[in-house]
Amino acid sequence: MTRSVDSTPVEDRAGRRSLGSELLRKVVHVGMGGFALLLRWLAPWQAALCALAAVAFNLFALHRLTRRRLLRAGEAQSGFSWGIALYPAVVLAVIVVFQRRMELAAAVWGLLAFGDGMATVTGVLVGGRRLPWNREKSWAGFIAFVLYGTAAAAFLIRWTQQAVLDSALRGAAGESQLHVGTSFLAVRAADSIVSDPVYLLLGCLVAALAAAFAESLDSGIDDNFLVPLVGGSVLFAATLVEPSRLVDAAGTLGTNLLSGAAINAVLALVALAARGVGRSGALWGWALGTTLFAFGGWRGFLMLFSFFVLGTAATRLGHSRKAALGIAQERGGRRGAGNAFANTGAGVLFAVMSVATPHPELFTIALVAAFATAACDTVSSEIGQAYGKRHFLVTSLRRVRAGTEGAVSLEGTLAGIIAAAVLGVAAWSIGLIDTMGAIIVTVAAFVGTTVESYIGAVAERFGGIDNEAINFANTVLGALTAGALFVILR
Repeated sequence: MTRSVDSTPVEDRAGRRSLGSELLRKVVHVGMGGFALLLRWLAPWQAALCALAAVAFNLFALHRLTRRRLLRAGEAQSGFSWGIALYPAVVLAVIVVFQRRMELAAAVWGLLAFGDGMATVTGVLVGGRRLPWNREKSWAGFIAFVLYGTAAAAFLIRWTQQAVLDSALRGAAGESQLHVGTSFLAVRAADSIVSDPVYLLLGCLVAALAAAFAESLDSGIDDNFLVPLVGGSVLFAATLVEPSRLVDAAGTLGTNLLSGAAINAVLALVALAARGVGRSGALWGWALGTTLFAFGGWRGFLMLFSFFVLGTAATRLGHSRKAALGIAQERGGRRGAGNAFANTGAGVLFAVMSVATPHPELFTIALVAAFATAACDTVSSEIGQAYGKRHFLVTSLRRVRAGTEGAVSLEGTLAGIIAAAVLGVAAWSIGLIDTMGAIIVTVAAFVGTTVESYIGAVAERFGGIDNEAINFANTVLGALTAGALFVILR
């Protein structure tokens, strides 16, 4: 082993420099979260200008001032870090998206700065047991994300809202209320606004848990983008929840929960014995299926069951041909935990929202669309690979071999549309949606799957994005499309 003059191994010194650089990088990452305190006083356009200035500073001045000490090993040669440039750019996007809900912009910034930042710091300094789904991450880092992220988000929401609370106590409307909302505040009799700390902490905890889980996955997506996207989406969804609705539905939810746990246990064992899922897929499938049954009832659960049957059948069809081409599903098509979350997570979320918010019809059609999109994507891919005659790359319409990421075929596309229509008709037949809803679901599933193919083709070109992350985005896109069509057409 080559040693330096001071007899310290070169590899060890490089490792310590890398560790020191990473910790310094995260200190800056966390420290920048302090600027979120300014959102209490800044108008959205002022905050956006500050974020834009930070983007320019990180692009052109930061690495010169720090003598490139914030760059990781793979970035030293280019002298540039996309992650560091992306941080303020994402903050800018968050400010633009939540320009009338600046308390949420501050909270999402808190999740990114303190949740994500302290997860890395704690993981590096404490270490400990590794996460079973990603051996590169530790439980210590995951727990730190949840604790620091929850605390930072809750504090920044109330800090930014203080002007609203002060104005409410005075009985006057302040100018700040034009861009600061009443997230997690309770409106009582005589329109008085009071703080509701339990509701606030629960909402921030759920958002932090979702963001921490997303950050812990080996998705290939930069955390500076993934954490605000997931955390911000869940946090906004939590603001729509009315706790009283959950209290009113407690009896039904409890009964459904027990029934769902028993039914899903049987189905998980059957699927495991039939080699349709792996052990992790059976475990997480049971948990997600039970939650879906609790909030969506047997009708909502039927959507998941229908998707599973269609997807499994399509995977088995032509398996020998796909195996010969080297494009068959791994492990004989058995689904794992990643598959369960990717294809079921969005539907479960919308089932919860259909009960907990005053928009049951909107979230019910989103639930059906999420599973219809998952069915459309799975069936079109599997049938297209097995029986498609010609495959085209969706980004350029150039002919490619079967199994290429982002490739589509006429046979697969038609099969996918039929699968989506089957779920739409099934939902209509049991009264979950009406005739227009079935049409909306089918169209939305096709749109979501087509966009997913485009994303897959682009991701394949640049590399790095996990297929399960793309599949989850696919179900969300289909559900959002269905929701948008529902609002427009109604």
